[in-house]
Amino acid sequence: MTKYVVIVPDGAADEPLEQLGGKTPLEAAQTPNMDRISREGRQGMVRTVPEGFEPGSDVAQMSLLGYDPQRYYSGRAPIEAAARGIRLGREDWVFRCNLVTIADGKMVDHSAGHISTKEAGTLIEELQSHLTDERLSLHTGVSYRHLLVVRGMDFEVRTYAPHDHIGKAVEKILPRGKGADFLIQLINQSQQLFSGHEVNRVRQDLGENQVSSVWLWGQGKQARLDSFRKQYGLRGAAITAVDLVRGLAKLVGFDLIDVPGATGFLDTNYEGKGQAAIKALAEYDLVFIHIEAPDEAGHQGDAAGKVQALEQVDRHIVGPVWDALQRYESRRLLLLPDHPTPVRGGAHSAEPVPFAMAGTQVSGVLQLGFSEANAARSGLRIEKGCELMEYFLKS
Repeated sequence: MTKYVVIVPDGAADEPLEQLGGKTPLEAAQTPNMDRISREGRQGMVRTVPEGFEPGSDVAQMSLLGYDPQRYYSGRAPIEAAARGIRLGREDWVFRCNLVTIADGKMVDHSAGHISTKEAGTLIEELQSHLTDERLSLHTGVSYRHLLVVRGMDFEVRTYAPHDHIGKAVEKILPRGKGADFLIQLINQSQQLFSGHEVNRVRQDLGENQVSSVWLWGQGKQARLDSFRKQYGLRGAAITAVDLVRGLAKLVGFDLIDVPGATGFLDTNYEGKGQAAIKALAEYDLVFIHIEAPDEAGHQGDAAGKVQALEQVDRHIVGPVWDALQRYESRRLLLLPDHPTPVRGGAHSAEPVPFAMAGTQVSGVLQLGFSEANAARSGLRIEKGCELMEYFLKS
């Protein structure tokens, strides 16, 4: 039986940067293990975000798992609700509810300085206690990521992901359409409650970004996906610290492997993720490893942080996992980001991303290191991202 591993350094793809001497973070980082995968196997480019979709991790990760967003996508928040075991009725709506920092009328920080879960919980509970509408319920998540469930209402509204609009005037990215006034009212209510709150006073004293308000986006209704085992005949497990990926994994029937110290940020436990994946190979046919750190560095405009995150992924995950795979007679590894998160703009983009795959019956072609430019030179291009999984498993 073949053992499969998929490693996703989220948002790793980028563009040449002046501060990196005209190199992309992938080119600037010391990644001998990624380069080894590329040289021994095949590189290519894949479009993970179908035309007409916003370049979110929800759509891109769904494509990576082998599911067509045009058929299955119902919104980001419903996927995260699945991760947390929040039961939704068929007509219920759920929204992502960020805690954000707004200054001078502009979106400054989509994460309110990566606020701690404890502080965030205090603010979410404060807002919930002031909601008199029984149709609304807030659900506390991790750090700045929370959910709002709305029952008994209908929406035809456009919302905007805050991390894709840093520096933009808030009035230009407020919800629009049927139900928008209701959402804006809730955002305004949170601003009044959070202004001068003890949590913000302490953060101000510490020189940290304060929480200006909640931000509602990523709405949708109940999500459903066919099981991965039914689709591909394989038993899978996922390692991630992010509810979005946890939700997708649960929806396709993967087991979730928790890693102590996995944070979804630059300080995540890279080594712990690598070792957990190696252990999981003994039990599962496919192990899916997601690392959020490069994406967060991209959103922060931190080129050096992105390079460092990629080097940690290479040292503690790609290298050890590839070495462990050699114990199995038949094996394959797929390495790729879900989408680009360019440092220059700090927002996701929809351009195709590089991938590299190596292992049993995969022969090298270019024998060059892993990068956007080298993958583009390969001539291998998959236009429909959801087809990559089948190519990886069966080609």
